[in-house]
Amino acid sequence: MSTEHLLRTPEETTAFGERVGRQLRAGDLVLLSGDLGAGKTTFTRGLAAALGVRGPVTSPTFVIAREHPSLVGGPVLVHVDAYRLGSLAEVDDLDLDTAAEEAVTVVEWGRGLVEEIAGDRLEVDLRRPTGAAPSTDGAGEDPEAGAPVEPRRAVVRGVGERWAGVDLA
Repeated sequence: MSTEHLLRTPEETTAFGERVGRQLRAGDLVLLSGDLGAGKTTFTRGLAAALGVRGPVTSPTFVIAREHPSLVGGPVLVHVDAYRLGSLAEVDDLDLDTAAEEAVTVVEWGRGLVEEIAGDRLEVDLRRPTGAAPSTDGAGEDPEAGAPVEPRRAVVRGVGERWAGVDLA
């Protein structure tokens, strides 16, 4: 079962990440997919805030993976960007499964690469409309570019027994 959420601004994307983050526990795998600039790292910042980990949370595109220790005695956040990884062997070299039981692992661009880490996972697909004109109704602005942002849609799907009965709405 999946749920869909409209995220009008980067702040709403962060807040949504916080709501999801409050439901996470050590051993959880979150798989993020979607368009470039759809808000995967923004979502992860909210998730990290809910987990109470050390920041700042930035895209790990060039370092591939970052570990954020908990400041509140909770699980470590392992934030991975698999965009530049080309094979399962490269993913395996990261040893993500070694810390999987003690950490919350979030993988951007991991579809088709990391599902084997855990049978249970939360899949979040962030989409921005293609061909749509930028928002001019004050719905939000991209804080980095200063340009209006289009609303995003997040489709969330829990896979496995861990997510059975968890309210993702």
